[in-house]
Amino acid sequence: MLLELRQLKIQPGHQLLLEDVSWQQLENILTELGESRAARLSYSNGRLEIMVPLPEHEKAKEIIGDMVKILLEAQQISFETLGSTTLKNERMTQAVEPDTCFYIQNQVAVIGKHRLDLNIDPPPDLAIEIDITYRTQLDNYQILGVPELWRYTRRGLQINILQSGKYVESDSSIAFPNIPIIELVNHYVQQSQISGRTQAIQAFRNWIRENL
Repeated sequence: MLLELRQLKIQPGHQLLLEDVSWQQLENILTELGESRAARLSYSNGRLEIMVPLPEHEKAKEIIGDMVKILLEAQQISFETLGSTTLKNERMTQAVEPDTCFYIQNQVAVIGKHRLDLNIDPPPDLAIEIDITYRTQLDNYQILGVPELWRYTRRGLQINILQSGKYVESDSSIAFPNIPIIELVNHYVQQSQISGRTQAIQAFRNWIRENL
């Protein structure tokens, strides 16, 4: 008996692993699941992982994404954000859905686009993953050529910069080279957990006014 994916129930904080999944099967799964879903996918060389994040995962994702937008706007830097859109390249047999991603240097290339094909489109300049529910597989992003990957864990923010095809941990960001981004993200995410999002974001805006 064959089961349809919509019949499978994955609890928040858990994962489903499928082996020997062809690219066409991946495309069919993406179509069947649709875009309005809690689950996120990661695919590499036939191995498909389907994950459902916890609420704390989503809260961290939203506040870090908001901080990036506020910083870019404060510096009058043009950008496009594509959220958790599927980043995929059939030739490389890789696909991944970040928690959120930003086109900054390459923002013009994706204006007006609703779907991406990394066979022809550039990868995002910055991808963000929240590793509270599960651990990010760096290989997907390395192979797809994403220049900068942020991973936020319970220990704080880690910045990974792509150098010669491999990620190297860095204390500074390509997107924000002169800003203590690790310190800021760690501080205001923690503040949001104590005083709430609104107060944390307002305090962050105050920091920007005083320091930029």
